[in-house]
Amino acid sequence: MAGSITPYDTAKGRRYRVRYRKPDKSQTDKRGFRTKKEAELFLASVTVSKATGEYFDPKDSRIDVGALGDAWLLTKKGLKPSSYHSLETSWQVHVKPRWGATPVGDIKPSAVESWISEMSAGTAITDRQRVRRNTTGPRSATVVLRALGVLAGILDVAVRDRRISKNPARGARNLPKKISQKERRYLTDAEVVRLAVATHDHTLATLTLVLAYCGLRWSEAIGLRVSDINMLRRRLHVNRAAVEVDGVIEVGAPKSWEKRTVPFPAFLAAALERQCADKAKGDLVFSDASGHYLRRAKTSEGAGSWFSRATEEARIARLTPHDLRHTAASLAISSGAHVKAVQRMLGHKSAAMTLDTYADLFDDDLDDVANRLDERATAADVGKVWAGLAA
Repeated sequence: MAGSITPYDTAKGRRYRVRYRKPDKSQTDKRGFRTKKEAELFLASVTVSKATGEYFDPKDSRIDVGALGDAWLLTKKGLKPSSYHSLETSWQVHVKPRWGATPVGDIKPSAVESWISEMSAGTAITDRQRVRRNTTGPRSATVVLRALGVLAGILDVAVRDRRISKNPARGARNLPKKISQKERRYLTDAEVVRLAVATHDHTLATLTLVLAYCGLRWSEAIGLRVSDINMLRRRLHVNRAAVEVDGVIEVGAPKSWEKRTVPFPAFLAAALERQCADKAKGDLVFSDASGHYLRRAKTSEGAGSWFSRATEEARIARLTPHDLRHTAASLAISSGAHVKAVQRMLGHKSAAMTLDTYADLFDDDLDDVANRLDERATAADVGKVWAGLAA
């Protein structure tokens, strides 16, 4: 016998109880069905799920998101510190306040979509004590999608553990679209020179030129050690990144875990040699007066950092150190560098990624393609087409 259905009376009227055996042969039941038909449908679904191996115990779905979330976060400890910090912040600020006390079996796709809309509008429940700024107002697409990804990752575990049959956080139909509001900045060679001069410091000037002509990320540049520089071949070996997370420098692998070798122009050789003079192989190339990691220069309005003062003195509109990486891509492409070489310099996964990121820099290439096609067609006397049509 697959199971049994029995009625019982409550203050709110007659209800039905379904008794059945789980795959391990232990007996269990589920109560509260308003009609016998509902109870029969439930019993039929249990019978089918046991036969197909997809059965899960409804009692296991009573575990709340908070219990699974903390355990899920521990499995992410192996990520880069900056990546882990982003996930941990998203969990504590956005996901846990809304879903922490909710049983995984009670989460509906419609509720998840409502939460997405609330986050986008800035009305969702958050742990405001952990948010240092922008505690009100709409959340960016990046913040919303990261929070949804955290919830979906936790519920993926619930699916694998057979606590729920499907992940209600997957397949949402109202996902926000990422739209970059920031215009990418590219400096000219003359502007880079003015900026470097305006630092009034050999270390900072050399760092500025390395960022603008080698395309390193800030964390990669300040993580360089003397042993990472090959003066004979004029190469920088990017072996690590020193990322500032909540005021603490965390040293790990470069972004996307990709170590690479980057060429530097000959004019930088003397400056880099000076930076490495009297230093041990394990010493930092770019460091503060105490030999410690340089802190990322703040560039917000009124920050007063060395970088902000230099841009102002150089008469350059406000920009960030990362814009110097974009500048390196621009200068390399305008110099005629092959896209594969630019890809390797920047550490992109593929040439396609480089093309997608800097598509605006290849407009001249498109003009060149059109001009070359025009020359070929003209040589083939393309004018015959219209002459023939006129006849």
